[in-house]
Amino acid sequence: MLIMATIGFAVNFWAWALLSPLGPLWAQDGTLGNITEGDVALLVAVPVIVGSLGRIIVGALTDKHGGRVMFPLVSVATIVPVLVIGFFAQSSLIAILITGFFLGIGGTAFAIGVPFVNAWFPPSQRGLAIGIFGAGMGGTAISALTTVPLYKNSHSLPFLITAVALAIYAVAAWLIMRDAPGRSTPTGSLVSRVVANSKLSITWMLAFLYAVAFGGYVAFSVYLPSYLKVAYELDPGDAANRMAGFVLIAVICRPVGGWLADKLGAIEVLSGCFLIVAIGATIASTTPILEHLGTFAFLGMAAALGAGSGATFALIAKVTEPGRVGGVTGIVGAAGGLGGFLPPLLMGYIYGRTESYSLGLLLLAITAMVALIMTVTVVKKKQDAPA
Repeated sequence: MLIMATIGFAVNFWAWALLSPLGPLWAQDGTLGNITEGDVALLVAVPVIVGSLGRIIVGALTDKHGGRVMFPLVSVATIVPVLVIGFFAQSSLIAILITGFFLGIGGTAFAIGVPFVNAWFPPSQRGLAIGIFGAGMGGTAISALTTVPLYKNSHSLPFLITAVALAIYAVAAWLIMRDAPGRSTPTGSLVSRVVANSKLSITWMLAFLYAVAFGGYVAFSVYLPSYLKVAYELDPGDAANRMAGFVLIAVICRPVGGWLADKLGAIEVLSGCFLIVAIGATIASTTPILEHLGTFAFLGMAAALGAGSGATFALIAKVTEPGRVGGVTGIVGAAGGLGGFLPPLLMGYIYGRTESYSLGLLLLAITAMVALIMTVTVVKKKQDAPA
């Protein structure tokens, strides 16, 4: 069940990230006309915000109906915008933005997998299990490595292949997946459950931490190709490959973060991760030589953001009632996605006004320090006395 959930997360995230590698390419070759850096930022950010906000609803629906229903449903729904972009929508920026809105459905798969996996494992193993599931965010690396080469062969090919993968997974998930025996099913309407989960203080504390950890990962995974192209004058293919390296490190470190949270405690792991992000972002703000210090800074941040994302959900599993895990995950996951939506827009805006990314990266360093302080104070207090 864990393997199937992880594959489903990866395939849907692959679809969710299809526009990110193509944004800089479209800006360079004029496919969408004379678009600006801000247009590219908006193009890659729209699926992120839809996938993020949609997690609130999908997480609550998963608590009610289970992952066995929701994984195939979301996968099939994602096929439609993937095919529309592949065959019909590559004619204008407006068409891509509208279709990209519905492409965001793929990003909601995360809120299905966490409660599904959580129900299959005892509390002492949930950090590692959910961390392994979270490694499915490596679907963005598949997109980074394959989209541009496939697109150069045929503009519809990367979208067609992704749609086929989604269809195969949807059928396999329906046939193979089963919800855990004795799974807690909540009562009440969808709206009442979302409202009840939103009233928990720990929900919003974890939402902020995840907005920094996973939001930082999402922001880099969608915007790093554009950043490297502009700041270091790399060609789109090279920039996409380097972004894939960033994603790979984060993916590997996510289950490590969950495992360490099981062994050492989530508060300790999160504190170390946010400190590393603050240091790495400060170094990166100086635009150091990419082959040496710059690479060290970005890969260090990738490791910390991945581990921090895993540790956050290890903490959710420990402080949340089983029947509420999906709903809380939806809100926290939405915050993480929104944390990835705003930075690309902000970076594009700042660069447009200053022709530099330094201020944006310094803002990330400051935000990481705020998260660190919050983790060792109010979040730690809430974990010790969750009532």
